[in-house]
Amino acid sequence: MLKTLGQAFFSTGLQHPTFTPQESKGDYEIRTYPTTKWISTAVISMEEDPALGLGFRRLFKYIQGANEKKCKVEMTAPVSCKIEPGAGPACESTFTVSFYVPEENQADPPKPTEADVFIESRSEFTVFVRTYGGFANSQNSREELLKLIESLNKDGMKFKEAPYYRAGYNSPFKLTNRTNEVWLIKDEE
Repeated sequence: MLKTLGQAFFSTGLQHPTFTPQESKGDYEIRTYPTTKWISTAVISMEEDPALGLGFRRLFKYIQGANEKKCKVEMTAPVSCKIEPGAGPACESTFTVSFYVPEENQADPPKPTEADVFIESRSEFTVFVRTYGGFANSQNSREELLKLIESLNKDGMKFKEAPYYRAGYNSPFKLTNRTNEVWLIKDEE
């Protein structure tokens, strides 16, 4: 447990999903992620930051042994959050918080024992990625997303406005050199 806590809190030695870089523009890059498995939980809420916290706690219990094999699963990065906005400004959104399943568990991840945690198989997808530092929250993530949208529109790129992703690579205890991202899915049509 101490190793997992140390990894979660200090982000050292964490596995990341592989991706193929497609292109790098001035303030964003294009990546293609292969088909991978993620452990996920969906939280329906009007507030993004508390939903992300609740989702993280559910998934942390899974990697600590709340699974059918009662085994510990290595912490990975990033913690991704797929955001599916509600229909209006005062509507609930769906926040799907996910941990990448480590390579050694990709073929057969332990099944979760909690009803609100599930294994998600993400098909290959291409995303536009904007990276930023500091401590991510709903406000600055939204600002970075709007900057990404502005750049993509300026460059004539086709993308899906929703859902979009927020990804964090660091523990709350890492104070400097933090890495966060916002992702928009490339529209292949």
